Amino acid sequence: MPIWHCRGKFPHREYKLLQFISYRLYDSVPQKVIEAWKEELKVTEMTMSNDPRVEILRKRIDKYEDAGYGQCFLQDPRIASMIQENLFHFNGVRYNVLNWCIMPNHVHVLIEVKEGWTLSTIMHGWRSYTAHQANIILGRTGDFWMDEYFDRYIRDEKHLETVVNYIDNNPVKAGLVDEAHKWPWCRLGMQSALMQEKQK
Repeated sequence: MPIWHCRGKFPHREYKLLQFISYRLYDSVPQKVIEAWKEELKVTEMTMSNDPRVEILRKRIDKYEDAGYGQCFLQDPRIASMIQENLFHFNGVRYNVLNWCIMPNHVHVLIEVKEGWTLSTIMHGWRSYTAHQANIILGRTGDFWMDEYFDRYIRDEKHLETVVNYIDNNPVKAGLVDEAHKWPWCRLGMQSALMQEKQK
């Protein structure tokens, strides 16, 4: 079985158990901005995903998208709820969802990939279904997600802790809430809502 899978832009590591994935709306970061950054950093289709230059590119994109550019369709509760439900549709079958956060214009997910499934197949399922459903809800047509997504396999316990903290704190870092559990479309928000429900 292949270790690297390439969708034409970046090679992606396949068949690793724990994967941190970020995918975003088509207009969250203009493609011309990303292309300019790639040229500046000399990131090409042959650059490995663990190359430090790719990490710099990811951080620039993260900062840009956290500023809330684009139409931010995911801030619509109907869309965010549908995407969150979709993440759990094959939970325990194709993958285990360990952590997630649905931001106004992008999604972060940490999953454990189940044996026999690839990240490419999982991502295609998520993005194809949710794009179709979101366009129906919004009464629109055309692109919904950006073609490229970023993924990174978890190297060790320290990396895992860093990723979990990053996902949990993304709504706070972006200025959407003052405490992470107040954001409804994430692990901590769901846990908070369930606790409140039990107390009723």
